[in-house]
Amino acid sequence: MPTSAAAMQLKDKQGSLKAEPFSAKSILNNVKTGTPPKAGAFRERPLIKPTAFRKFYERGDFPIALEHDTKGNKIAWKIEIEKLDFHHYLPLFFDGLCETTHPYEFFARQGVHDMLEHGGSKILPVIPQLIIPIKNALNTRNHTVVCTTLKVLQHLVVSGEMVGEALVPYYRQILPILNIFKNKNLNSGDGIDYSQQKRENIGDLIQETLEAFERHGGEDAFINIKYMVPTYESCLLN
Repeated sequence: MPTSAAAMQLKDKQGSLKAEPFSAKSILNNVKTGTPPKAGAFRERPLIKPTAFRKFYERGDFPIALEHDTKGNKIAWKIEIEKLDFHHYLPLFFDGLCETTHPYEFFARQGVHDMLEHGGSKILPVIPQLIIPIKNALNTRNHTVVCTTLKVLQHLVVSGEMVGEALVPYYRQILPILNIFKNKNLNSGDGIDYSQQKRENIGDLIQETLEAFERHGGEDAFINIKYMVPTYESCLLN
């Protein structure tokens, strides 16, 4: 003869129905729901197909080579950066920001920074072509890729006159991922967070990037940032 507790447990097993969480059946009486599935907002999205940057690199279409010196690796440009066709090359290098394997990752990241350093007035007209590669890189949700892209964005807004203001209309495409990861900081307690020294803490990098957007984006920057990232507080008004 089963005990009263065992009998109740047996009745519960026999009498209850199971349903998916948040489904129509889940609101019925005597229905058990399991744990809801994870939304997957932070889950990495791997690349489905090779980047255009990788294809061009493997074909040898870039005027670059790897150079070693006492400070580490750097790009040896076969022609002067100022003479490059920025409409052609800069979007391709931005496309390579999605890469995580050597040497593609190194050439794309360093190539972008080199071109932003020497591009001057050639950068502003190319801004519309950079938005989709930036969005694709952020949408990978890969920690390294997102950190690299945030550093590139900080460099981009100061790379030439009016570049920061030219990015404002594209905040709706760039900022949603920043809003998701804004508070994703490592809480190490009393420990040492070495990612801060390496500038690999996503939450801190996002805050720095948003502040750079506001400083260089003109008078409409803050209200547009606030619309996409409601928890952002102005670094200029306060």
